[in-house]
Amino acid sequence: MGRLFGTDGVRGLANREVTAELALDLSVAAAHVLADTGAFAGHRPSAVVGRDGRASGEFLEAAVVAGLASAGVDVHLVGVVPTPAVAYLTEALHADLGVMLSASHNPMPDNGIKFFARGGHKLEDAIEDAIEQRLREPWDRPVGEDVGRVHSAQHAAGLYEHHLLSTLPHRLDGLTVVVDCANGAASGIAPEVYASAGATVIPIHHAADGWNINLDCGSTHLDSLVLAVREHGADAGIAHDGDADRCLAVDASGQVVDGDHILAILADAMKESGSLTGDTVVATVMANLGFKIAMEQAGIAVVETAVGDRYVLEAMRAGGYVLGGEQSGHVLMTEYATTGDGMLTGLHVLARMAQTGRSLAELAAAVTKFPQVLINVSGVDKTRIDDSPAVLAAVSEAVTALEGRGRVLLRPSGTEPLVRVMVEAPTQEQASAIAEQIASVVRVELALD
Repeated sequence: MGRLFGTDGVRGLANREVTAELALDLSVAAAHVLADTGAFAGHRPSAVVGRDGRASGEFLEAAVVAGLASAGVDVHLVGVVPTPAVAYLTEALHADLGVMLSASHNPMPDNGIKFFARGGHKLEDAIEDAIEQRLREPWDRPVGEDVGRVHSAQHAAGLYEHHLLSTLPHRLDGLTVVVDCANGAASGIAPEVYASAGATVIPIHHAADGWNINLDCGSTHLDSLVLAVREHGADAGIAHDGDADRCLAVDASGQVVDGDHILAILADAMKESGSLTGDTVVATVMANLGFKIAMEQAGIAVVETAVGDRYVLEAMRAGGYVLGGEQSGHVLMTEYATTGDGMLTGLHVLARMAQTGRSLAELAAAVTKFPQVLINVSGVDKTRIDDSPAVLAAVSEAVTALEGRGRVLLRPSGTEPLVRVMVEAPTQEQASAIAEQIASVVRVELALD
C-alpha cells in the first residue's frame, strides 16, 4: 500500500476512498500524534475545522468533529471557507490544529483532508507519516469534562476578510473585475472582498449548491471567464479553484495570465518596493523557461523546487524568501500567509494594476513564454517512471532533439493517479509532437496489469 498522504493531504473519491471512518480515524490519530509532540502541553487543545461546499463535506465534517472531540480536542467550526482561511484562523484563534475538507480543483465526487499545525502551517512529512502509522490504534478515551466541545465560529470568516484587506498596498478603485468563484469555497467571500477593496465586481459561478463545484468553471476551466470579461468590458478576470488557494487571471482581451505571469508581476512589484528578500523568487520545475529568462533580465534569482506548494514553502523557509509559487496559480506570500491564497494573490495583482496604471496585459508581457504542452497520462503505474528503460530512452531522445532550446519533464502527479508529460520547445508543433511521442511510450510501458 502506498503512502496515504499525497503532496496536499489525503484525497480521493468521497465515500469510497475518503470515507467518514477514515476522516474520524485520521482526526483521532492526528490529535494523538500532536499531543505526543508536546503541542498540547499545558492547555486544553483546540482545532479549527472548515470545508468547501461539496455535499460530501457535510458528513466528512461531522466525522472529523466526532474524532477530534472524542480525543479531547475542542472544535471551532468555521463552515464553508477557503483553505487559506482555515490556515489563517488556526493562527488567529490560537488553535493547535486546523483541518480543511476539500479536494481543491478536483471534480465534485472527490474530497480530501488537509491538516495544519499550530500557526497555520502544513504538517511536515514526518508528522503525516506518524499519523498514518497510528491509524486505528487502541487508545484510552477521555470521559466527562475531558471530552472536546464543539463551537460554531462562522463569524470568524470576517477576521480572514479583514486580514486580506489589511495587506493591500493600493486600493482597487477604478477597476472592473470579473471574479469566477468556481461555485466553491470563495462564493460567499470573494465578491465582497474585492468590492471592499474598491473594485467594481462582476461575480460568476458563485451559486454553490454542493454539486456544482469546479463544474466547467474556476481556474481549471477559464472559457466562461474569458467570455464574461469580454462581454462586460472588464479590466481583468480573476479565477479561483474550489477551495480558493489558487488564482489565475484573464486580461481585458481575454488572454490567460497564468501563475508564471502572476509570480513575475508580484516579484517585480516587491523588488521595486524593497520587500523581495534576497531579490529571489521560488518556483517549481514546471515554471516556463520564459519566466526564468524574464526573472534573470529583471535581476531576480529563481530557486527551483519539486512540484507542490509544500515544497515551494519548504525552500522559502530554508532561504528566508517571501515569494514563491506554481504555474497552476498557487502563490505563497509569506509576509501575509502561511499557505497559498488565491484571493490574496488576486488582490495584489489588481493592486499592482491600480498602482501603476498599467493594464494586466502590459504587466504580463514581461514574460514571453515558450510553447508548452502538458499531457496527463492515466491508467498507468506512476511509481515505475524511473524503472522503465524505454521511457527513459524516449525522454533522452527528446532532450537530444531539442538541442538545448527547450526541456522535457516527466513526473507522477502527487494528487491524482496520473503521469504528467510536459514539453517546452521553440514551436507549439514541436512541443506537441514530442509530448505525444513520450506519452505514447508511457501508456504502453507503464500500463497497469
